[in-house]
Amino acid sequence: MEDINLLENEIMAQIESASDLKHLDDVRVAVLGKKGVLTEKMKTLGQMDPELRIETAKKLNILKNKIEEAFGAKKNALEEAALNARLEEEKIDVTLPVRPEVQGRIHPVSKIFEEVFAIFGALGFEVAEGPDIEDQFHNFNALNMPLNHPARQMQDTFYIAGKQGEPFDMENAYVARTHTSGIQIRTMENKKPPIRIIAPGRTYRSDMDATHTPMFHQVEGLVVDKTTTFAELKGCLTDFVKAFFELDNIPVRYRPSYFPFTEPSAEMDIGCLKTKTELKIGEGDDWLEILGCGMVHPNVLRAGGIDPDEYQGFAFGVGIDRLAMLKYGIPDLRTFFESDLRWLKHYGFAPLDFSSLTGGLNGNGGSLR
Repeated sequence: MEDINLLENEIMAQIESASDLKHLDDVRVAVLGKKGVLTEKMKTLGQMDPELRIETAKKLNILKNKIEEAFGAKKNALEEAALNARLEEEKIDVTLPVRPEVQGRIHPVSKIFEEVFAIFGALGFEVAEGPDIEDQFHNFNALNMPLNHPARQMQDTFYIAGKQGEPFDMENAYVARTHTSGIQIRTMENKKPPIRIIAPGRTYRSDMDATHTPMFHQVEGLVVDKTTTFAELKGCLTDFVKAFFELDNIPVRYRPSYFPFTEPSAEMDIGCLKTKTELKIGEGDDWLEILGCGMVHPNVLRAGGIDPDEYQGFAFGVGIDRLAMLKYGIPDLRTFFESDLRWLKHYGFAPLDFSSLTGGLNGNGGSLR
């Protein structure tokens, strides 16, 4: 069996001398491949006497296991060496200032959130938050939306399935929240009036086109007090659009509408000029719907634990992504979520462009376009 011992020494030496992964793989093929030296040795077993065949096969299998372990160990060592060499070559000095061409950008959606917070903060609103996965009481029932309401159908709402193997119970299943209105209910349940909050966050609906995506961003507002009126709602929203679009005079109108959680309900339009190539806010004789609003329905107040005979309130909701499209001229909502650095460089904002009503919503220069 001296030839097997010699073969082992020779193969181990070749493995040890491999300088890189390609060289090591060439050695592996030469030894264990279809025409490798060890494979050829295995083929000779059929020509041996039974006793010699058993002894030789045992030694060859032991050798094969040793070789495979040696290949594995050498491969790990070479991979670690290659990684260390790459890390050494690519190391950077993190104390150096950022190069202008690689400086990060603030996403337009994040910028709009800052602007909305700045405006409503100045109007006395607090920020409230809630879960993205919501139960149907807070997402639908408490908002005066019966079981047969179209918004509760599976083609519009993302329902969360239960445990594997259990039958799906649509009436009791959790949902990916379709609006942030559930935060309003949770706030009323845990806070006594007066209430003055905005509820920002991600929302989810089964829809996808140039102006709709399965996940989008909303901010809703809620005011509950003993003296709250529709006139106060109109004044609040008018102040908001003037501050947001930074226009001293912007035409506003309210059209009667229907929402199950408000009564009366309205949609707010702002004046604009529409052409085939541009949209100018505050000019022209055209109108653009921007948000929905209304007085909180007594059933909604009651579901939140507030006596509608003593208190009343108003609520509104607006899409953050839609506001970004209107203010910064972004034509397609789907591009917000494509992670294209060229798009972000065009529409994004410098990190230090903080939004404030005194310093300007667009910070130190606005969008870097």
